Order: sequence, then structure tokens, then C-alpha cells
Amino acid sequence: MSTDRRKFLKHFGTSVLLTSASLSSLAAKEEHEVRILRQQKRMSANDRIRIATIGMGIMGFNDTKAALSVPGVELAGVCDLYKGRLAHAKEVYGNDLFTTMDHRDILERKDIDAVIVATSDNWHSQISIDAMRKGKAVYSEKPMVHKISQGLEEIRVQKETKAVFQVGSQRVSSIAYRKAKEMYEAGAIGKINSIEASFNRQSALGAWQYTIPSDGNIQNVDWSRYQANADVKHDFDPKRFFRWRNYREYGTGVAGDLFVHLLTGIHFITGSKGPESIYSIGDLTYWKDGRNVPDVMSAVIHYGETKEHPSFQVTLRVNFISGEGDYGTTKIIGSEGVIDLGGEGDSFSIRKSIMPEAPGIGGWDSLFTYTEAEQKKLLSEYNQRWTKAQQESPTIDPITYRAPEGYNSSNDHFANFIEAIRTGKPVIEDAVFGFRAAAPALACNDSYFQKKVIHWDAENMKVV
Repeated sequence: MSTDRRKFLKHFGTSVLLTSASLSSLAAKEEHEVRILRQQKRMSANDRIRIATIGMGIMGFNDTKAALSVPGVELAGVCDLYKGRLAHAKEVYGNDLFTTMDHRDILERKDIDAVIVATSDNWHSQISIDAMRKGKAVYSEKPMVHKISQGLEEIRVQKETKAVFQVGSQRVSSIAYRKAKEMYEAGAIGKINSIEASFNRQSALGAWQYTIPSDGNIQNVDWSRYQANADVKHDFDPKRFFRWRNYREYGTGVAGDLFVHLLTGIHFITGSKGPESIYSIGDLTYWKDGRNVPDVMSAVIHYGETKEHPSFQVTLRVNFISGEGDYGTTKIIGSEGVIDLGGEGDSFSIRKSIMPEAPGIGGWDSLFTYTEAEQKKLLSEYNQRWTKAQQESPTIDPITYRAPEGYNSSNDHFANFIEAIRTGKPVIEDAVFGFRAAAPALACNDSYFQKKVIHWDAENMKVV
């Protein structure tokens, strides 16, 4: 029996995260067992934390809602470059809410403890650095940088200021991902060799053709501030503002928006610091709406052997016009099974497949090409050497682990962030971890546009 398998069976027998009695009895009758994961009990607030959100788009509003799910958190202000979103923030959170179109007004306020940076990608790094230097804790949406060259400076500022800094890839706080990591480390799938991860979408909204407001014009948008750090300036275009993910000048395409989620989860479960080489290809196949990033993209990424893990390869794919519909998964494949993570960090399954000890004979084999006498001789010798049990694969039913109904990993991610502010406990996704996930994702863009393999030094976090 392999060491990995022995570790898994030992862990399997002592696991406390099992089903309720009803699910246990059901599992005895069903081939596929389902186990409900337990949520951590969050303690009530021991002091008040006042936050402000910079960028009140889709993620800004959702992040604010998740942050306010943590006891003792209050919203002290919001910033956005479109007046309509500031007006809506007052509709939701009250007319007394402080609003501004200049993020520096937020950072100057002494009554704000932490900021959520949920702007377009091109502003993540600069606003986060400004906020840390002003003594604010920072929750930065992913990717934490717009360009790989920004990463080491942001890490340096975080270490210099000792500010609490967390990146917003919420799946690393998910109870499902924590359990998947536990099972992986227990040897549930044997020795890892490859990972397949993807996001499929099949809708205009899924492809970032977001609704543009009728008053989304130059009078209601601070266009000059929005593109102040862009290398090339453009005349006002509402699509470039409200659908910024489609443009390299402000967003990071499917790689920075979605590959980074996949890599974050992969690094969390495997303990990896990052890959050695990255190569990607892509096309703009369907959503030809002015965007300058692909809507179908694939990458092959190689992870070399380290003290944390054996060597393995990763294939990443995003398809914005997939006939499979909206579907995403991460399959971590080992020598004895697969961990299949689906959805947004709320469930995963383990499917085991273990080779028999005997090598096999007959079937799709050269045996039938020999003389009958030779076939009989070889079969006889085989059956004498290997028992029936050794000739058969062990049968292990699949298991699904699932979060409780209504579970939201974003709420847990913000609970971790607020706990770090209150207690000094390390965050779950700090600047180093966040950059080590973001940089290979952004390197996929570099590989695509430059048409070459990108070599990455994961330890020192730099392009080779």
C-alpha cells in the first residue's frame, strides 16, 4: 500500500466532518455519499470597524454587502467616478453616507479604518499603496496589480507599513477549499501530476457586456481621473468605462479576471508558490464589440518539483461562448484519484481510481497475436503469479463534500479580513500570496500578446 493511500485511509477513518444521521443512513443505501461541511462559528464583534469602498460597481456593492455581514462593521463612505453609483449608494445606505469622486478624500478621513479597493484593475495597486501609507487596512480586489512590474513595490509598501492587506479571491476562505486542501494533504488522490481548470460562459452579461446607464455621459463620469494612469488616452467612451474588463488599458482580460481565481485556489490547495513556465493562446471568436482581449483563451503552465509538491502541469481555459453553458471546475488529478471542485467554492467531490497490483493481460493486448499454446502458457503463469484480488481494481465510491445551504465564501473571506484587523492574526491571502497568483495569470496575457513562453521565478517573484 502506498504511503499516500495509507495517509488517506487513516485520515478517512478519523474525519469529524461527516454527515448528519439522516445523510449517513442515506449514504448506506446510495452509491454516492454526500457530506455536509460545517461552518465555523464566528464570534460577535469586540470593537467597531469602519470601512469605505472605493469603486461601487458590481464587485464594490457585493464586497460591501459581504463586509457588512461581519458583526461590528460599519460603512463610513464610498467613492466612485460615476455620479449615479454614488446616488444609489445613498439610496441603499442612507442619505447621510459620505460620498466622493476622489479616493483621496476617503484616505484623508481619520474615522475610516479600512478600505475596499474594487475599482477597475488599473487602479488597484496605486490606491492600495496610497491607502496603506495613510494607515488604512486594505481589501484589494483581484488581481492586486494591473501589471507584473507593480507587484514587488506593493509588497514592499505592505511590509514597510505593516498594514493589514488581503486580496479578494474569496475561494481560499471557503470551507470547501479548506476541506479539499485537508484531503489533498492526507493523500486522498495519491501523487499529483496535473490540474485542469476552466470557466465556461454563454451569455452577453457573462462576457462582460454590462448594462450602460442612460446618463452614463461625460457630465456624470470623471473620465480624466479614470484614465489618468493610462499610457494611451482615449476620448470618452461609455463602453470603456462601464465595460472596462474588455480593454487592456483598464482591465486584465479573462486571464486577470478568471485565471487568477483558478490559480489562487490551486496554490492554496497544493501549497505552491507558483509555476516555472507559462504559455497561452487565444482568440476573439464571438464578442467582437470593440474589446481588445480574447473571449476564448487557454494556457499550459508547468510547475516544477519543489519542497511543497512534485512537478505537475496545469491547463487553464476560459470560453465566453461555450455550448456547455455556464460551468466552471478545477480538477486536481493524482495517481489514485481526482478532487473535482465546482461552483464558487461551495462543494467538491473525490473520485478514486486505483490501479490493480497486477499489470493486466488480454483485452487490448498483444496476447491474442501469439499462438494458442503460447497464450495458454502466459495466462497460466500470470494467474499463478497474481491472485484474483491483485488482478482487480479496488472499488471506492465517490464522495461529495458540500457547504450548507446559503453558504457564502465571500462572507468568510471578509470575516478573515476583519479578524486580522482586530486581532493582528495573519490574513489568509496576503500581498505575497496574492501576487504569486496574479503574476502567472498576467503572464498568460504577456504570453498571448508577445507569442512566447514566459519563464517565472516563483521564489523571487520575477520574470526570468
